[in-house]
This record gives sequence, structure tokens and C-alpha cells, in this order.
Amino acid sequence: MKKRIVVKIGSSSLTDVHGRLSLTKLNHHAKALAALKRQGHEVILISSGAVSAGFNDLGYPTRPTTVSGKQAAAAVGQGLLIRAYTEAFKRDDIACAQLLLTRDVFTHQEQYSNAYTTLSELLKRGVLPIINENDSIAVEELTFGDNDMLSALVSGLIHADLLIILTDINGLYSDNPKTNPHAERYRFLPAITSELMAQGKEASSSKVGTGGMKSKLHASQTALSLGVNVFIGTGDKHDNLINILNGAGDGTYIGDTQNYILNKPKQWIAFHSPIHGTIQIDHGAERALIEGGKSLLPAGIIACKGLFNINDVVEIINMKHEAIGKGQVNYSAEDLNKIKGLASHQAILKTDQTRPEVIHRNRLVLSFTRGNSK
Repeated sequence: MKKRIVVKIGSSSLTDVHGRLSLTKLNHHAKALAALKRQGHEVILISSGAVSAGFNDLGYPTRPTTVSGKQAAAAVGQGLLIRAYTEAFKRDDIACAQLLLTRDVFTHQEQYSNAYTTLSELLKRGVLPIINENDSIAVEELTFGDNDMLSALVSGLIHADLLIILTDINGLYSDNPKTNPHAERYRFLPAITSELMAQGKEASSSKVGTGGMKSKLHASQTALSLGVNVFIGTGDKHDNLINILNGAGDGTYIGDTQNYILNKPKQWIAFHSPIHGTIQIDHGAERALIEGGKSLLPAGIIACKGLFNINDVVEIINMKHEAIGKGQVNYSAEDLNKIKGLASHQAILKTDQTRPEVIHRNRLVLSFTRGNSK
């Protein structure tokens, strides 16, 4: 059965003992990815390694630690990295494409939609997309933090069947296996618990990586909430990805197959949209949204705050001021203040709008803690 798979390879899985890009390791991973493609699967690669590929050519004796040094090294190294992948995949007659993303691609709805369209077309054409963060120009507030989170967001965007995060540790453990020889490895976890998050405090053990185990736990939690199961573990052999896909990977499998998959518009609302205001609703409206899966109507609105326009995203709170969801509004804040509490037909008469819903259920996402994100 053909599957859509996102594979994230970190810097520690691509570099030599000196922190430089290892073509031997890169070629091993390319062979493993090509084996997946030969089986008919759609594959998206999230690859770190631009800084490691570029710092030597800039005259740095070791990987730079300053922001300017890292960005300069990434600017040089990204071209070298994609060239190495292109040459490696060409041996298996696989075309690849480069996409460099920053956080604002996900926060702007049109760019988010364009990223989905581009990736879908590439996969349709049999191309292997290679994605990295645009490290050479990204500023701190527009970064993903590391490629673990980027891989989770991409896997949700393209509705992947599985996210594979390759690292230098073979899965998740009950304690740090490097300091506790009795640490127990988890072969399967249905979810990421708060207790597990507390265990993943340590940063990356690698000098070349930015994401430690905690970042992988956060990424896994995000992927699961987007309906994508996750594998975290090692893999540097030609058949390792096939083994992982068949359930025989050296690592930890996370999540079951029953996760609800949010469609693209709801993903953007839930995870990426900026919040422009707040709408408070009464008990009846809260029940209608949570239990009945209904749209939000003017009659159930008590108050609204903020200066928002049509199609902006607002947060919905209940009578206890608890956040219960988010959604795109069909009314501006000015109009909504005029019609709050009114019946839908009265609201339409008092405004120029033709839609009875303030937020249609197709543009409404309830908080995941409510157990109904549909």
C-alpha cells in the first residue's frame, strides 16, 4: 500500500567527527530514501546540514557559534548540501527539489496554501522534495527552533501517514541511556505524556545538532495532534527506512492509526494563524459547538474584544473565560458588536452580510483538550 512519508535527518546523522558534512553518510541516507521510492511510496525529506556543509569553505576551523557565522555558513552550505543530494539521487534516477521555508510561510494563509500546492505537485510528478529552514535569512522570531518542529508541521500540512525522525539515539527511554545503563527503551507509546516531556529536558548530545530529545517530543506531540504517527530512532543502512515502515525499526513508535486528520484550512487556524480578537459565548452556544458540532451564531455571543475584520481568526472563550477554540469570522468586530445576541435573520438585516454564521463550523477548531477538534 502506497504511503506518504516524511523523513527528518538531523545534522548529527549527516556529519563526520569534525562536524563537517559526510558524503558517505548522506549517500547512505539517499539510498535508503530511494528504496522507499522504488516501493511506490511518496517521500518528503526534511534535512539539516547546511551549516555543517558550509563552514569549512568559509575558513572556520570548527562549526561557528555566532548567529552571523551560522547564517553565512548556511548560505554557502545549502547549495553544497542540495548538490550532494541531487547527485546522490540521480544515481537512482530520482529528481529532487529544494524548498527553503521560514515560519512566516506557515503564519500567512496564502503562502501556507501555496506551500501545500507546490508540494502536492512535486509528489504528483514523482519528485522528492528536500526541505530545510532558510537559516541564512531567518530571524529568531520567525524560526521553527529546529527541524524537528518543521518536520512535524510539514507532515501535517501534506497529510503524511508517518513522520520518521532519525537521530543518534535509538528511540525514547525512561531515563538517559548514556548515564543510566538500566534505562528502559520504549518500543511503542500511544501518546506523549507530561511525564515523558519532563524526562526529555536535556539538550542535544551532539555538538552539531540544535534539537535535543525534548524538541523531538514537542514535534511528536504536534504531529500526533495533526493526525500523523511518528517514529524516532536510528537508521544508516540502505534498508532501514523500509524496516521502520514495516514495524521493525530500531527506535520508538508513537501514536495509533486513529488520529483525526485536520484538513488544511483547519490546520492553519489551529496551529499557525495570528489571533486578532476574542469572542465570548454563553452556555447554550458552548454546548452547540462542543456537543453538537454546530456553527457559531450571533445569538450565542455575549461580548467581543479586539479590532478584527472579516476572515481574521479570533479566540472563542466561554462564560468562565476558558479558551474553547478558534475560528475565522464572517463579521468584523464593528458589525459583531451590533448584532451580538440577535437571531441570525435580524443580524443579516442589520449588516451587509449574507451569512447567518459568525463562524462556520468548517472554519472552526475546538481546543484539543475538549476531545473534539473536528
